[in-house]
Amino acid sequence: MTIDFGRVITAMVTPFDSEGHVHYAEAERLAAYLAANGSDGIVVCGTTGESPTLSWDEEYQLFQVVQSAVAGKAKVIAGTGSNSTSEAIEATQKAAKLGVDGSLQVVPYYNKPPQSGLYQHFAAIAAACDLPMMLYNIPGRTGQQLEPETIAKLAKLDGIVAIKEATGNLDIASQIRSLTPPDFAIYSGDDSLTLPILSVGGTGVVSVASHLVGNQIQEMIAAFASGHNQLATKIHIKLLPLFKGLFFAPNPMPIKAALKLQGWEVGALRLPLCELPIESLPQLQQLLQHQGLIGTTIDIQTQA
Repeated sequence: MTIDFGRVITAMVTPFDSEGHVHYAEAERLAAYLAANGSDGIVVCGTTGESPTLSWDEEYQLFQVVQSAVAGKAKVIAGTGSNSTSEAIEATQKAAKLGVDGSLQVVPYYNKPPQSGLYQHFAAIAAACDLPMMLYNIPGRTGQQLEPETIAKLAKLDGIVAIKEATGNLDIASQIRSLTPPDFAIYSGDDSLTLPILSVGGTGVVSVASHLVGNQIQEMIAAFASGHNQLATKIHIKLLPLFKGLFFAPNPMPIKAALKLQGWEVGALRLPLCELPIESLPQLQQLLQHQGLIGTTIDIQTQA
């Protein structure tokens, strides 16, 4: 199975209303905006979308809302991973029936299975679900790493087409590239490592910053792909403070605050995550102003 998810995939936040319910209308508006501003694909209900505190019913409705908003304009990748294999299979099968383009499957968290268990977990999902799969390797959150050799074995299975590589280790990305076929897509899971991962055979990025600068990230990747390395590096260096600055607090706290400063009605976060402390907002405001993403007249008191 071969599928092109594109180069820039946004891990979309989940908007909430003033009562803490999912704000589906704003999710629809945001998804349409992303598709029109540099995003080839959208991950719905990933970590950035606060999936741990969403119910499955909320997630299924979000899949439908985003799918409707971007139909024909961007791919929709549903975050249906779980640390229970049977639950991941059920969720992925339901998402497939809703017409999404792929699934994001995180390494099972907390229970720390061995590599053989990880292989069997992803293989079982692939066998049960006719939906292209992107693996998600983020040991800093899951407590377990999917090793390059295991990834190589999984890449041989029909339906497993890509990985979101978020170990932060370029050596691992290089090993994955050396062990997998050329059509197995490697996406950076860190905005700041997008260009370095491209240089070792990566495809693109599953991005948080693309909420704000999707077109510029798209331009950077296109410049690299066309051999204009100096231009790609120039864009990377320009955006690097933003890439790093959006992670000075746990994701998605900073990106939600940034979107609110831009006027998006994304609401608060669900506990145990919480809103960015008001004393941190001037730092974020200055960063966004420096990148030309907001004006200079924002009243940060209204964002608290």
